[in-house]
Amino acid sequence: MDGFTAEDLIACYRRGVFPMAEARHDPRLFLVDPVRRGIIPLDSFHAPRRLARTVRSDRFDIRVDTDFDAVLAGCAAARAGRAETWINGSIQGLCGELFACGYAHSVEAWRGGRLVGGLYGIAIGAAFFGESMFSLERDASKVTLTHLVARLRLGGYRLLDTQFLTEHLARFGAVEISRADYAGRLAAAIGEPADFGRLALYAGGVDALQAISHAS
Repeated sequence: MDGFTAEDLIACYRRGVFPMAEARHDPRLFLVDPVRRGIIPLDSFHAPRRLARTVRSDRFDIRVDTDFDAVLAGCAAARAGRAETWINGSIQGLCGELFACGYAHSVEAWRGGRLVGGLYGIAIGAAFFGESMFSLERDASKVTLTHLVARLRLGGYRLLDTQFLTEHLARFGAVEISRADYAGRLAAAIGEPADFGRLALYAGGVDALQAISHAS
């Protein structure tokens, strides 16, 4: 896919497809349009009791968009049990461009001045396309996911796309829907306004849990 640009990437998300690479060091990209799509319904996100305690304790300093490149690098890095990732240099470069344009965002978990987990995704209208997450400490990525859902709910988002359903995401209420169902939800969300910044940049865990409980 020579000449693939950030504008092309936005167009892909708008029509329900997304790029992946076969391996970290493979420069090629291919487009994916799953028959079954993973989403987390924002009105039924489930934070297990132990995780809610961790979120409430503010064990991690949660920041938004303060080191997008580091989060992207953390998601792309090999780690135990996963020697390869689908995020190659081309995807990193394109997502960096989207961040500069305000489309991409990171939610970050810091502890002791060190980035220990996070996630990133793409926001278009009232749809958020969750791309990847990583964790260097227990529960770090789970806490950032909780903060992301709070931010999306409070900001008026209508769709949280997780691309695929995994056992890990199912614990938080993720479900799998048909391609046709996804297309309808995407069309309803993509043209609607939403505000990723409505929740305070450094919101604490209590604020996040309240947003999940009370936003409508």
